[in-house]
Amino acid sequence: MIPTVFSAKRIITMDPSRPEATHVAVSPEGRILAVGSPGDMGDWGEVRHDDRFADKVLMPGFVEGHAHMMEGSIWRFTYLGHYERTAPDGRVWPGIASAGELVARLRERAAELGDGPIIGWGFDPLFVPGERLSRLDLDQVSTTRPVVVLHSNMHLLTANSAALELAGYDDATDVPGVLRGKDGILHGELHEMGAMFPVMRRVGASFRSMGGDAEAIWNFARSACRAGVTTSTDLLNDLGDDMLANLEETTGKADYPLRLVPMLSAMALPPQEIGPRATALQARSTDRLRLGGVKIVTDGSIQGFTAQLLEPGYYRGTDNRSWNIAPEALRTMTDDLNRQGIQMHIHVNGDGASLAAIEALEAALAGHFRPDHRHVLQHCQMADRAQLRRIAALQCCVNLFANHLYYFGDKHYEVTIGPERASRMNPCASALEMGIPLAIHSDAPITPLAPLVTAWCAVNRRTDSGRQLGTSERIGMDAALHAITLGAAYTLKLDSEIGSVEVGKRADFAVLEDDPHALGAERLREVRVWGTVFGGRAVPAGSF
Repeated sequence: MIPTVFSAKRIITMDPSRPEATHVAVSPEGRILAVGSPGDMGDWGEVRHDDRFADKVLMPGFVEGHAHMMEGSIWRFTYLGHYERTAPDGRVWPGIASAGELVARLRERAAELGDGPIIGWGFDPLFVPGERLSRLDLDQVSTTRPVVVLHSNMHLLTANSAALELAGYDDATDVPGVLRGKDGILHGELHEMGAMFPVMRRVGASFRSMGGDAEAIWNFARSACRAGVTTSTDLLNDLGDDMLANLEETTGKADYPLRLVPMLSAMALPPQEIGPRATALQARSTDRLRLGGVKIVTDGSIQGFTAQLLEPGYYRGTDNRSWNIAPEALRTMTDDLNRQGIQMHIHVNGDGASLAAIEALEAALAGHFRPDHRHVLQHCQMADRAQLRRIAALQCCVNLFANHLYYFGDKHYEVTIGPERASRMNPCASALEMGIPLAIHSDAPITPLAPLVTAWCAVNRRTDSGRQLGTSERIGMDAALHAITLGAAYTLKLDSEIGSVEVGKRADFAVLEDDPHALGAERLREVRVWGTVFGGRAVPAGSF
């Protein structure tokens, strides 16, 4: 085996000491040996020249700091979202615009399946006119088979009568999150984990079941490769023994082209067992499987009206804000995990949840400060400048949900939080101004896994209708590209290995057909992805 020298039209390195190059030398072990011009490739003896990318642009492999393995498994179910989406196999699914279209698509799927549960996903009632989808609508698909529709945010679902009965829900049920109509009869809509899980488990659509068999792990890599992603989180996984065995076996195959960073769900075990389990998992990390972090889910979804908002609350719509972990329990868990040296990724959508997490982290770090802890507030969509100053003082990171600006921005402006708060949501510019380490993300499959689209969202802050949400929070293209490479790598404590094209780092590259700077900020999302180079091995999109 001998080193390989790749040539490219341009290499965007994300290394300020050498921001551009045309050649990169890679060792047989997949490490970068040299970066620069042909004359900078060094005296490595015999080398192999690979010019297949001579007309393409290389960047560090994109790092998706908040996605879910469900991106690889959820396509087994029927897509029911508003926007057109592309599955890991390349199939394009059109969006749906009415309850009638939804019912018709599920009926088609029911006929294909023959028997068993009928499950759809991606639905968002904010985009469908008329009354909210109910069990009566889904009873039109079947009255004997369970029919379940997972909402796009994954914090709500709607079930038909058979599915509700299967979970033991009836008109006498008194469980938080189990909604009723004005007549007191079960509506069919369920909010948050405690109400949803009994249905999801019984129809085979639990987060655990979607978390990582071999097919899902490979499909996740297929989606990642199409997007130029070489490292991705799976930001909520029970990581039980069977799941872990699947992950170890699949990522251990020589041709698996993705570095996975699964985070242990804080809901997976009793609180006192989370820290020891995370510590044990960290010891089992490999080159392609990085373990040891913990994900905590505090509140719900803004567009689902279950996020925790401070006053004045929701602009329009029904306030169903809820906690998946109460603030007191959050403080206890945060203190415990911080003392054990475990990095936390804390889901906070509403500003009320951000405040609870900030207060918990303040108490934990005051009691036991850990240098370079890099605890991350995930989503953190509604944090204002006062909250960001406290986050900066804590030396925490934020991973902002920039994709919301395009996919849900109009609904936030018109319905959920109103013009003023929508115009400052996902405050990338303020975070950078205050020196907070920044990543931006897709939360796939909630929105498509496509870091260049995510970067476009942060740069332009345009909604689907073309409205611009808050010009003061726009960031430049270079800052956005940093947030999907080295910035995201930093939040995962992997910036010493990935995120930039530098000597000694892993030879993970995104291969682009177009130059982002040549297309410009307005057209950044149009940049075409050829595929990736993973550990020095070229992986064309759609090739596996």
